[in-house]
Amino acid sequence: MSKPKILVARAVFPEIIAALEQHFEVEANQVDTVWDKPQLIAHLQGKAGAFTTGSDRIDAEVLAACPDLRICADMAVGYNNFDIDAMSAAGVLATNAPDVLTETTADFGFALLMAASRRVTESEHYLRAGKWTKWSYDMFAGSDIHHSALGILGMGRIGQGIA
Repeated sequence: MSKPKILVARAVFPEIIAALEQHFEVEANQVDTVWDKPQLIAHLQGKAGAFTTGSDRIDAEVLAACPDLRICADMAVGYNNFDIDAMSAAGVLATNAPDVLTETTADFGFALLMAASRRVTESEHYLRAGKWTKWSYDMFAGSDIHHSALGILGMGRIGQGIA
């Protein structure tokens, strides 16, 4: 029995493709070209599934041109590239990866908080421009974060991760 055909629409780690190849006949876009709609439709021909990103719009036109498609799995938290109504009408499953970047985004939020407080970017630019010639007690002193209270507006997944 032949394996179902799937499309990996953007570049992924090679070990992901190797794992998929155990179960599917995989066409992978490892050159990471962002396809326009006609190119995406061409690559989706005969495919039962697609591993997509936000750059791959799956709408009624794509679905009508790709009748073999049964599932699109988005490599993202969001799924605004999916026309959910059109996919439901065509019987095509839509999946995403909720919570996959919650802690990562919280880390970036905290990193930005630290960088702004300690003036990291500003001082790094000053240094690279060759302007630092001597130490000064008040140069880029910034503000301490330790022993400070942090106010978080919005205690969703990411706000809780920062906390």
